[in-house]
Amino acid sequence: MEKIVEICCGSYEDAYNADRAGAKRIELNSALHLGGLTPSLATLVLTKKNTNLSVISMLRPRGAGFHYSDVDYEVMKMDAELLMKNGSDGLAFGFLTEDGEVDKEKTAEIVKIIKEYNGEAVFHRAFDCVADPYKTMETLIELGIDRVLTSGLEPKAIEGKEVIKNLLEKYGDKIEILAGSGVNISNMDEIMDYTGINQVHSSCKAWVEDPTTHKNNVSYSYASAPNEMNYDVVSYELVKNMIENL
Repeated sequence: MEKIVEICCGSYEDAYNADRAGAKRIELNSALHLGGLTPSLATLVLTKKNTNLSVISMLRPRGAGFHYSDVDYEVMKMDAELLMKNGSDGLAFGFLTEDGEVDKEKTAEIVKIIKEYNGEAVFHRAFDCVADPYKTMETLIELGIDRVLTSGLEPKAIEGKEVIKNLLEKYGDKIEILAGSGVNISNMDEIMDYTGINQVHSSCKAWVEDPTTHKNNVSYSYASAPNEMNYDVVSYELVKNMIENL
């Protein structure tokens, strides 16, 4: 089975770097410092026009958790239609109830929109906030989800590798499992070999300085030391290294 490194991108520049380095699939976002939000249509259109990437667009209107208001959901439904209509190969999303269960109604409706465009439905790391991962996986399979991104309910995938392995053993013939969070060249092989999965999700992050980030007494910094003046980008070199070492 072919091994895949999906690159988590926060801009068209990120996508362009990932494509040049040999990636085949990306998750396209904005605002990665918030965990990834819905990308702009321009970012999607340019990525599809100028790369050969399969693009899974994030569907997430705000930071924090995944229990969305009706107003949030109205935006998400329209974004889902617009993203798929403009060439997205699928959407990454997640809806939870207050109790950490899958919101079946909202999930089913977004899956329906995705499938109308023959796209892939990906349940993202909202999965790592559920009450019961095994019951949740069965629900997602019933709802037609194609792939689940998970760190095994731990902050990093390497820490959740036992749960990822168990999920693959139980459900790997019915749904794809993608390991993400903290995956890099140093632990990619260990995660894949231990769990048996064939695909991982990585940010391959580097930092670029913007000297206007902090001027006078005004700061737009979002990174901690030593990157107070920087913003994050996908590194061509890091992606290339991971692809070549699959």
